[in-house]
Amino acid sequence: MRSTPFRRIIEAPDFWRLWYVGLIVATVRWLETIVVGIVVYQRTDSAFLVSMMTMLRLLPMGLFGIFLGALAERFDRDRTLFLVVLLMSGTSAVLAVLDLGGQLEVWHLAVASFINGCGWSTDNPVRRVMMGEVVGREKVGTAMSLDVGASNATRMIGPAVGGFLLAGTGIQGAFILSVLMYGTALLAILTIHSRIPRAAGSGAVLARIGEGLVLVRGDRRLIGVLVVTVIYNLFAWPFTSMIPVIGRDRLHLGPEGVGLLATMDGIGAFAGALLLAFWLTPRWYGRAYLGGVVCYLVMVVIFALVQSPALAGAALLLTGLGGAGFGTMQATLVYLAAPPEMRSRILGVLTVCIGTGPIGFVWLGWLADRIGAHNATAVTGVLGLLAMAATWRWWKDI
Repeated sequence: MRSTPFRRIIEAPDFWRLWYVGLIVATVRWLETIVVGIVVYQRTDSAFLVSMMTMLRLLPMGLFGIFLGALAERFDRDRTLFLVVLLMSGTSAVLAVLDLGGQLEVWHLAVASFINGCGWSTDNPVRRVMMGEVVGREKVGTAMSLDVGASNATRMIGPAVGGFLLAGTGIQGAFILSVLMYGTALLAILTIHSRIPRAAGSGAVLARIGEGLVLVRGDRRLIGVLVVTVIYNLFAWPFTSMIPVIGRDRLHLGPEGVGLLATMDGIGAFAGALLLAFWLTPRWYGRAYLGGVVCYLVMVVIFALVQSPALAGAALLLTGLGGAGFGTMQATLVYLAAPPEMRSRILGVLTVCIGTGPIGFVWLGWLADRIGAHNATAVTGVLGLLAMAATWRWWKDI
């Protein structure tokens, strides 16, 4: 019987080890995001500061993404991945100790968010490049679908666990769980057998970056993907920071309810990623990417305007479906378009585009403090749709 791409990937143990590392890191990210958001809002009553916590997780992508992509080609990626996860584990441990001593402050949470954002910014040029090399070019689309599916599943698990832990044990319990989960990811990294060779040559980092930018400028597909990525991170993704605020103030939910509400986005994204993994063919990659962004933006507007928790949850479910198409195809399209020896560099450029998100978070947080979180979220979603229409000539070739 002919082997399907899905079946062949299952038979690659190192792919599943890398998949598991991504699953754990993303679960902790969402768990801590919802917990930190709720705690900061309880202490400051500022939607702007809540938005800043998430913004700080994205800021390193814009600051360091392109450099990390070039640097990743010059070091052993498995060792780099181990050190990154170890750093994030240490950050959560320090926060747990500070809370145990009654010394945890909002600025500690801000610094920790930035440090973990530095770790997050290595995901595309390090872990996902390793995944692509392990499974091969012909299976990378399915591999990325499974990886995004795992990441999206964490958006169901992380917020719900975070909400219930915060209500039952306080923020200290959430950080202790984070450390334990990171520990299992570190063990998984130590069992990876594949070794991804370093890029040939010893060119300076800035020279490598220049080569990557020249390649991007000459490829209309890459330009289109990067333009849409910027729009998504300016006008779509930032709305997630307003879920705790809208959930509490507009939908009148407690910590558990906010956590459950946030899981709806993850449920839709998980289901969407599984559908893509099993049925999406390469000729539909571009359509899934673009259609996912448009669906996401429309549902952001609807989520912001409804006043029923059930309708808000349904809108988040559909944002998840749209986000699955975008998130799965984003790295896939870039990986397939880039030459093998330059994939880390080009994925580093993609990381920089993702790193434009802080601008969106700052804008949304600032606007939310002036016209209300739900109004600001709706306005931002509409602006995203207008931006898609205005940039059609750049992304029509995807």
